[in-house]
Amino acid sequence: MEKGHILGYDMNEKYCQISYYNEAENEPETMQNTSSNYQIPLMIGYYKEQWIYGRAAKRLDTMMPGHMVDDLYTKACKRERVKIDDKVYDAVWLLAKFVKLSLEKFETIQFLTFTTPETDIDIYKMLKGIGQHLGLQKSQICVQDYKESFCQYMIFQPKELWQYESALFFCDEQRIKAFMLRKLNTGTLHDGESFITVDEVVNAHMKELRALYPIISEERARDADASFKAMIENVFEKKVVSSVYLTGEGFENEWYPNSLRVLCNGRRAFLGNNLYSKGACYTSMRRCLRVDEGPVYLDETKLTERICLRMRLGGREGWHPVVSWGERWYEADGQWEVLLEDTSDIEVLVESLTGEDVQVEKISLEGLPERTDYSLRLQIEVMFLDKNTCKLILKDTGFGEFYPATDFQVEKLIDLGGTNGQFNSMS
Repeated sequence: MEKGHILGYDMNEKYCQISYYNEAENEPETMQNTSSNYQIPLMIGYYKEQWIYGRAAKRLDTMMPGHMVDDLYTKACKRERVKIDDKVYDAVWLLAKFVKLSLEKFETIQFLTFTTPETDIDIYKMLKGIGQHLGLQKSQICVQDYKESFCQYMIFQPKELWQYESALFFCDEQRIKAFMLRKLNTGTLHDGESFITVDEVVNAHMKELRALYPIISEERARDADASFKAMIENVFEKKVVSSVYLTGEGFENEWYPNSLRVLCNGRRAFLGNNLYSKGACYTSMRRCLRVDEGPVYLDETKLTERICLRMRLGGREGWHPVVSWGERWYEADGQWEVLLEDTSDIEVLVESLTGEDVQVEKISLEGLPERTDYSLRLQIEVMFLDKNTCKLILKDTGFGEFYPATDFQVEKLIDLGGTNGQFNSMS
């Protein structure tokens, strides 16, 4: 495959932002929209038989209303149909057009990670489809939410910045959110792996914030500062916090001097608006460059189970994962081909991070033709029917011209049972 760009693409209801891997610096770099701004307005327009996007589309709407669509991401998520210049378009198609236009400078793409405020199976399928519209394979596209992007960003920072907990505050014109990154206690070590998560600890509307836009009122600013300071002290109570990150347009005005003193007391604080796109780019880098894997990110949407098959690979017999913990169930489907020794069954191991129970089952290969060692070639397919049910499908694929494939096929359902809220117990 031709070497291409490794990208992170932040997308929300207002704007998008693109970070790319800078090979010379071995770090993500964010594409600037203007000389001092990374954010590209998520707007698209059509005028004089030409598609335009971002700031150009915003200017067009000022001069020629009716030729532009804003709030494009939200409309696409709702599968709306919208009108531009008396013609009706599917909002998902328009979003795909916007993404393609915004990535025109990247002629070839090796890997693309989308990050959005939240994800679910519908958003996942939509963004995977848009990535494929660009000519990428599914395996070259990843979708994650802002919490995971924060986590991936932190993994690549100096260890002292997330030695204990790390905090992220987001602020816009009416609300403040707070997130805490922490290490999880899984009771025992699993192959030396460690696990971390990000909790949303505050999601508050502050009426004082509305008065700060577009002109700051000194009295309102003092009130907002006092409210924010009290919030910080509550969030940090009985916690050891190594670092703090402030993001969102609400922090661009310096209305919080007293709060800032609390934030910087014994810890490092950072201000910026490209953390999520860089976090997405770090995910793409991990997938492409095989950099140090680091901790596994978990949340309530991720699998806390691992499914392994007992096989001999590379001359070594052991448990080999076909489903790893830390994956979302709707992303965990996969397919492999393996060569087996003469065997009558395959053992399946299901491990859970939320309990000590280990489930071991066997898949009988009765009916599979007898062949000499390592001429038994099976296709193993993993398919999730829902978040708690995994289906394993084993098929005989033959061995070239020597042994043609037969109609042998066996299926096995694995009941994962769900975490039943046990994820939150991994404090």
